[in-house]
Parts: sequence; structure tokens; C-alpha cells
Amino acid sequence: MSVANAKHSVLNPVMPYTGPIPGGLHPGEIIIIQGAVPPDADGFQMDLSSGCSTKPRSDVALRFSARFGGSPCVGCSSLLQERWGEEETLHRLPYKRGAPFETVVLVHGGGFKVAVNGTHLLEYKHKIPLSRVDTFSVCGEVRVHAIGYVPNSAIYSESGDLRLPYKGSILKGLSPGQHITIKGQVSTYPHSFTVNLRHSRTENIALHLSPRMKSGVFVRNSYLSESWGQEEQELLPSFPFSSGGYFEILILCQPHQFKLAVNGVHLFEFRHRVQDLSSIDQLEIMGDLELADVKLW
Repeated sequence: MSVANAKHSVLNPVMPYTGPIPGGLHPGEIIIIQGAVPPDADGFQMDLSSGCSTKPRSDVALRFSARFGGSPCVGCSSLLQERWGEEETLHRLPYKRGAPFETVVLVHGGGFKVAVNGTHLLEYKHKIPLSRVDTFSVCGEVRVHAIGYVPNSAIYSESGDLRLPYKGSILKGLSPGQHITIKGQVSTYPHSFTVNLRHSRTENIALHLSPRMKSGVFVRNSYLSESWGQEEQELLPSFPFSSGGYFEILILCQPHQFKLAVNGVHLFEFRHRVQDLSSIDQLEIMGDLELADVKLW
């Protein structure tokens, strides 16, 4: 996952690192830590804490420890009023000595979810109020290339990258005024590709977009209650996609409709068939294209 969407980022920090979290943490936000483990590392740790005082010691909401010696494991614990709580230990270590890594901490109202290299690892329930967490620290045998704080409007790629089929979580669902941009390149010998805005826990698709290259038709539809709706495919002034061509799709969510533009040219509107926009929490992309960038703001 790129730190390009971050509201704040720290590049190549001097280790050990301790720094403030601008604006604090809020549900739906993400912390991305990209780095590498030295070949001879014994372990490293990351702390999310309430300040950085040493006397008295600041409370630690989450200490995440990766240990390579003995029985490799990950340990999570909290420090409250200078007393460590019982550690929650996972006897599985997703990091490898001498290898790069990407750790993603997803902030929820009830706890932290941690993924490493695109795979979910663990969940740790909050031990102190999230509103008090304002400091991030990393120490130990680790090299850190980037730390990024991504706002809660971001799309979080479930695979950690832009591989197809692409599935991105819209962390708080859609709301009026938000934009989604999709940049990419059409394949050399394309048939079609698909963009779906959908509900991740059902089969429902609020907006189905399918440009079909050979016929020059841009299909729009929805799939609700196990049934396709009325297809919209009115002819456009010009078909915006071509074999091997680069493109930028802009989807604007308005109170009553989606508006879509390609390469800066407005093409059409699609009236909402799903009224609860916050339930639209997943972006799905597949077909004859290569993705270059996906953003929501």
C-alpha cells in the first residue's frame, strides 16, 4: 500500500524513532510502516502511546513486538499506570530476516487490526481510550523506510497492491461529496473491464460499470436482491477508451446520483439505486487493464 494517500508521512527516520501522530488517531484511519529486517536481527518493537514521558512512564495502548530468537513470535501488550498487562502472544512470525516488509495498523473503534505484507495477522482490543493515543515509536533491529498516517476516507487495498482482480475497502462507506479516481492502461487486445461499487458482505452492487471495447458501449447497471436492474447504455458522444490507452476515471458521489468523467470529460450520471451510501464499502476492478493508481477523497 502506498503512503501517497497519507495525511502525514515520515521518510527514513533515524532509529530509534519517536514522533507525534498529527491530529491523533480516529476510527477508520491507517498507519503504514514500510521497512526491512536486517539479516541478523533478534527483534524489534512498535509502540502506540499516550505521550512519550519517561518519568512517570507514559501509558502504551499497544506494544507490538516481533521476536526472531528461540520460538519466533509476535507479542502484544499495554502499559497502564506503569504496569504491563498480560501479553497476548501469537506463535507465528510473518517477518523474515533480511527481507522487506509492510505493516498496516487499521484503527477501529474497538481495537487495532494488524496486517503484514497484505495478510491479516491479529486484532488487539483497546486498553485505553483511542483519544489519548498521540505518539508512535519504533525501536530495535529494524530499518524503517516510511511511516504514513492515512485518513479514514482512504481506500485500503485488501491485497496490499494494485493487482487484479482488485478489491479495495472503503473504510467508512461512501458519502456525498467524495471522489474516486482510477488511473490505468487498457490492455493491448481488450474485450472489456469492470468497475463495481458494492457491499462487501452481500452480492449487492450499487454501481456496475463495464466499458466494452469492440462494441464501443459503456454499460451501467446495479445488482440488488439477486437481480440485475435496468441496464443503461445510452450512446456517448465518443467512446473514451482505446487499446493500450491510458485513462483516468473520476466518480463523484452526489446525494442522489453518481457522476462519471473520463480523462476530464463528463460522460453521464447514474441515479442511486442504493439509498444507504454508507453500505457501499468496497471497490472492485477486474478485466482487460492494468491499474496505476486508485484514490478516494
